[in-house]
Amino acid sequence: MLVTAAFLLLLTGIAHSYLGERYILIRLFKRDNLPKLFGGTEFTTGTLRFAWHLLTVVWWGIAALILQASVQSLHTKAVLQVFSAVALISGLFPLFFTRGRHLSWVVFFAIAFLLWLASRAA
Repeated sequence: MLVTAAFLLLLTGIAHSYLGERYILIRLFKRDNLPKLFGGTEFTTGTLRFAWHLLTVVWWGIAALILQASVQSLHTKAVLQVFSAVALISGLFPLFFTRGRHLSWVVFFAIAFLLWLASRAA
Protein backbone atom coordinates (compact mmCIF):
# COMPACT_ATOMS: atom_id res chain seq x y z
CA MET A 1 0.00 0.00 0.00
CA LEU A 2 2.78 2.42 0.90
CA VAL A 3 4.76 1.76 -2.26
CA THR A 4 1.63 2.32 -4.33
CA ALA A 5 0.90 5.57 -2.47
CA ALA A 6 4.47 6.77 -3.02
CA PHE A 7 4.29 5.82 -6.70
CA LEU A 8 1.02 7.72 -7.07
CA LEU A 9 2.61 10.82 -5.48
CA LEU A 10 5.54 10.53 -7.88
CA LEU A 11 3.18 10.30 -10.86
CA THR A 12 1.02 13.12 -9.52
CA GLY A 13 4.09 15.35 -9.30
CA ILE A 14 5.13 14.52 -12.85
CA ALA A 15 1.62 15.18 -14.15
CA HIS A 16 1.27 18.37 -12.11
CA SER A 17 4.53 19.85 -13.38
CA TYR A 18 4.19 18.72 -16.98
CA LEU A 19 0.51 19.44 -17.49
CA GLY A 20 0.61 22.64 -15.46
CA GLU A 21 3.54 23.92 -17.50
CA ARG A 22 1.98 22.93 -20.79
CA TYR A 23 -1.66 23.88 -20.26
CA ILE A 24 -1.69 26.55 -17.56
CA LEU A 25 1.60 28.39 -17.16
CA ILE A 26 2.50 28.71 -20.85
CA ARG A 27 -0.96 30.04 -21.65
CA LEU A 28 -0.93 32.35 -18.65
CA PHE A 29 2.45 33.80 -19.64
CA LYS A 30 1.15 34.69 -23.12
CA ARG A 31 -1.23 37.22 -21.56
CA ASP A 32 -0.24 40.85 -21.85
CA ASN A 33 -1.60 41.90 -18.47
CA LEU A 34 0.83 40.14 -16.12
CA PRO A 35 2.22 42.37 -13.36
CA LYS A 36 5.51 44.02 -14.30
CA LEU A 37 7.66 43.55 -11.21
CA PHE A 38 11.29 44.68 -11.15
CA GLY A 39 10.90 46.28 -14.57
CA GLY A 40 9.15 43.52 -16.49
CA THR A 41 7.19 40.31 -16.43
CA GLU A 42 10.25 38.02 -16.25
CA PHE A 43 10.32 38.11 -12.44
CA THR A 44 6.58 37.45 -12.29
CA THR A 45 6.73 34.46 -14.64
CA GLY A 46 9.80 33.06 -12.89
CA THR A 47 8.15 33.36 -9.49
CA LEU A 48 4.94 31.72 -10.69
CA ARG A 49 6.91 28.94 -12.37
CA PHE A 50 9.06 28.08 -9.36
CA ALA A 51 6.11 28.29 -6.96
CA TRP A 52 4.13 25.94 -9.21
CA HIS A 53 6.89 23.34 -9.39
CA LEU A 54 7.72 23.53 -5.67
CA LEU A 55 4.57 21.55 -4.98
CA THR A 56 5.97 18.68 -7.05
CA VAL A 57 9.22 18.76 -5.05
CA VAL A 58 7.28 18.61 -1.77
CA TRP A 59 5.16 15.69 -3.02
CA TRP A 60 8.32 13.83 -4.02
CA GLY A 61 9.81 14.45 -0.59
CA ILE A 62 6.69 13.00 0.99
CA ALA A 63 6.87 10.06 -1.42
CA ALA A 64 10.49 9.43 -0.34
CA LEU A 65 9.40 9.31 3.29
CA ILE A 66 6.53 6.96 2.47
CA LEU A 67 8.93 4.67 0.61
CA GLN A 68 11.27 4.65 3.59
CA ALA A 69 8.34 3.85 5.86
CA SER A 70 7.47 0.91 3.61
CA VAL A 71 10.76 -0.85 4.40
CA GLN A 72 11.59 0.34 7.92
CA SER A 73 10.41 2.56 10.73
CA LEU A 74 11.02 6.22 10.04
CA HIS A 75 13.69 7.78 12.17
CA THR A 76 14.06 11.46 12.92
CA LYS A 77 17.39 11.57 11.08
CA ALA A 78 15.84 10.28 7.84
CA VAL A 79 12.92 12.71 8.04
CA LEU A 80 15.28 15.64 8.61
CA GLN A 81 17.53 14.56 5.74
CA VAL A 82 14.62 14.29 3.29
CA PHE A 83 13.23 17.68 4.28
CA SER A 84 16.73 19.17 4.12
CA ALA A 85 16.97 17.95 0.52
CA VAL A 86 13.50 19.32 -0.25
CA ALA A 87 14.52 22.71 1.17
CA LEU A 88 17.78 22.68 -0.80
CA ILE A 89 15.99 21.92 -4.07
CA SER A 90 13.36 24.52 -3.17
CA GLY A 91 16.16 27.08 -2.84
CA LEU A 92 17.57 26.20 -6.24
CA PHE A 93 14.26 26.97 -7.97
CA PRO A 94 14.18 30.74 -7.29
CA LEU A 95 17.90 30.94 -8.08
CA PHE A 96 17.20 29.39 -11.46
CA PHE A 97 13.77 30.75 -12.35
CA THR A 98 14.27 34.33 -11.09
CA ARG A 99 18.07 34.48 -11.27
CA GLY A 100 18.13 34.92 -7.51
CA ARG A 101 15.98 38.04 -7.45
CA HIS A 102 13.29 36.28 -5.45
CA LEU A 103 15.07 36.05 -2.11
CA SER A 104 13.26 32.96 -0.86
CA TRP A 105 16.38 30.99 -1.84
CA VAL A 106 18.16 32.49 1.16
CA VAL A 107 15.52 31.17 3.54
CA PHE A 108 15.30 27.77 1.85
CA PHE A 109 19.08 27.33 1.99
CA ALA A 110 19.11 28.34 5.67
CA ILE A 111 16.37 25.77 6.36
CA ALA A 112 18.26 23.10 4.41
CA PHE A 113 21.45 23.80 6.36
CA LEU A 114 19.71 23.81 9.75
CA LEU A 115 17.86 20.58 9.00
CA TRP A 116 21.06 18.95 7.77
CA LEU A 117 22.86 19.98 10.96
CA ALA A 118 19.96 18.71 13.05
CA SER A 119 20.01 15.38 11.17
CA ARG A 120 23.66 14.92 12.08
CA ALA A 121 22.80 15.37 15.74
CA ALA A 122 19.78 13.02 15.57
